[in-house]
Amino acid sequence: MIKEFIQGLSITARHLLPGNSTTVEYPKVKYEPFERFRGLHRLVPDHSGEKCVACYLCATACPAKCITIEADEDENGRKYPTVYQIDLLRCIFCGYCVEACPVEAIEMTGEYELANLNREDFCFTKERLLK
Repeated sequence: MIKEFIQGLSITARHLLPGNSTTVEYPKVKYEPFERFRGLHRLVPDHSGEKCVACYLCATACPAKCITIEADEDENGRKYPTVYQIDLLRCIFCGYCVEACPVEAIEMTGEYELANLNREDFCFTKERLLK
């Protein structure tokens, strides 16, 4: 029993030595998320403005139902979203919207600093998602 106790203390002592920190001193040091980290959403722009064809597949695939889309057609018959909105307070960051998009118009970035003081700031509109 004493042997296990000493082993546990030695592990703790090794973690207390300089250079063995397990935390990041945020905000002095920014955390680098993994490549597959699912953070803030972003609409991917193309040469005409946006790739989204308003097919509603992302809104259909979303289990939290946080994506709102309203579509319209231009003079060429191409559909585009007039309203594209994501409510991040409802979003569970599952990434199903990204997987469902047939034209790869939406992606999830590595941005994780999402704190705001107002609830309205968590509603991301099309213009904000295209930035």
